[in-house]
Parts: sequence; structure tokens; C-alpha cells
Amino acid sequence: MNWKYTTAPPHTVATRDDWLKQREALLVRERELTHARDAIAEARRNLPWVKVEQAYVFDTPQGERTLSDLFEGRSQLAVYHFMLASDAQNPCGGCSFIADHVDAARQHFEHADLSFVAISRANLDKIEQVRRRMGWTFPWASSHRNEFNYDFGVSFDGRPRQTYNYEPTDMRGDAHGTSIFAKDDSGDVFHTYSTYARGDEAVIGAFHWLDLTPKGRNETGTMSWLKRHDEYEKPSTRRSA
Repeated sequence: MNWKYTTAPPHTVATRDDWLKQREALLVRERELTHARDAIAEARRNLPWVKVEQAYVFDTPQGERTLSDLFEGRSQLAVYHFMLASDAQNPCGGCSFIADHVDAARQHFEHADLSFVAISRANLDKIEQVRRRMGWTFPWASSHRNEFNYDFGVSFDGRPRQTYNYEPTDMRGDAHGTSIFAKDDSGDVFHTYSTYARGDEAVIGAFHWLDLTPKGRNETGTMSWLKRHDEYEKPSTRRSA
């Protein structure tokens, strides 16, 4: 795509006083949304936990690791289910977009008792190839020798009663999602939360910046402008269409 920097779409022009009245009215709605988001976050924290009984073993650059090992001494673990097959020519564009947000964030949440790992069904060689290409440093494990992706609803092969985003699906292959796990004082691991599809937008900071602007996400289809970060043309000076 040859990106062109264009002017914002036509909008009503008002006096500062008129703008302020409308902005204050919008602030009421924004506060309602903030309070609703806080309530949902509390409800999420209060969900019951499910003990993970399966002994999943993953391939990592440091050797075989269990799900418990991936906590790296912390009591909480965020898993991003990254869509990547061993025969993929390119990493998933949307997953790559999410992954671009991780390394800067994890230097903070790792100090708040939360570890992070991406997990894919691709073998470790493919994962490391993609990591080198994209420059990511976050932990990334391969589940190609276990059932983890199937058990947590992001890989599909036509099994009975398979679901994606808590609804029946006839999908094949892989999808994306985020799962949260916790470990208690005895070392037992529990699944506390998973979200899929648009639920993953919560961790895409770029979307939240774009949503502040007149153009918004500036798309003609879902993320129509998006590329892997090494595929964008070098930014040029601003120009009109």
C-alpha cells in the first residue's frame, strides 16, 4: 500500500465555547465508560479459577519447560496465543501488531508480578526465525508437541464441540487469543481468564491512540492499512492526497 498523508475528514467548525460544551457532554459519557470498564475489570478478577491438571511441556530456547516454569518465579502469567504454523511464510499480521506492543510493556508488568510468554504451534526453529526477523525479545515457546492450543480454544481440526470465543465453530487451523494463569503458594497452576477475537484489542495501545483522532483507525476494512513493521515504506514528509 502506498500510504498517503491526507487531511482529516470534513467536520463541523465551532467556536471554542460551543466546542467546550460538547466536549464536557462527551466527558460525562467517557466517565461512564471508565467506571463500567473498572467494574468489568473487577468482575474479571473475581472469576473462579480452574486448576490446570494437564502437564504441558513446551520447547523453548532454554530447553523443555512446563507451564509452571513459564511463570519465571512470579505468581501470574499472561499467554498470547500467537498464530504461527511451522510452514507459514510470514507471521500473522494481526498477531505481529499485538506483539509489537509487548516488549516495552513487559519491562513494567514483570515488576508487578506478571510474566509474559507467547505460545505458538510452530516448531522452535520457525519461532526463532520469526523472532530474529522482527526483533522481539519476549519469551516465546512452542506447543507443537502438546495439546495446549486445542485445550485453550485457539487451534482447530474439526473435533466435536470445538469452540472459538465461547461459541461453536467449524474453523480449521489456528486463531489468536490471550489467556491468564495464576499460581498459588503450593505451586499449583490455575486458568483464570481467556479472551479472543476483538477481546485482544484491550492490549493494542496503537488502537487507543488512533481512537483519539478525527480519522480514528482510518481503515476501509479491518486493519486494512496494517503491515508487519518491517514491511512499511520508510516514512516521508507529509503530503496531501
